[in-house]
Amino acid sequence: MGEYRHIDTGLVQSQGAWRNHYKNTSLPRTWTAATLAGLKLEPVLETPKPDAGQYQNAVRNGVEKDANGNWVWAWAVRDMFSDYTDEEGVTHTKAEQEAAYQAQLDAVAAKSVRDQRSKLLAETDWVVVFHTEKGSNIPLEWEVYRQALRDITDHVNFPHLAEDDWPVKP
Repeated sequence: MGEYRHIDTGLVQSQGAWRNHYKNTSLPRTWTAATLAGLKLEPVLETPKPDAGQYQNAVRNGVEKDANGNWVWAWAVRDMFSDYTDEEGVTHTKAEQEAAYQAQLDAVAAKSVRDQRSKLLAETDWVVVFHTEKGSNIPLEWEVYRQALRDITDHVNFPHLAEDDWPVKP
């Protein structure tokens, strides 16, 4: 269900809220242009959320008319952080907050990489067990692969690895 704007008041509500508002009026299931005109409503069209910067959010900010005269969602891009002084009089800068937030993101990404590395190493344990039980050396390509997995935290892109940053299983 979409949103509709009242022509006279500018109030924007969902179709369900307008049905509740006009609860003593029998309304059709599908609203036509005639239904909207009778209720003095105009449809509000969804618009895509704009791209926001690294430490920004895009939030709904009412409605506005587009170039075609349609009512559409309005968006505002806002910074996630700003300088403030807490109750003890300590000033917290935007930069400090961004650094702390990025550290949290990096910690989550690092844990994810380590978990994936552990999974991939566990999937290749059979090679070590098989060759150890046979009394033979582990094939070099498997040793190199497993070592590359263990060294993944030294990768230049760690902890934000791309798919092709990972070693390829032999």
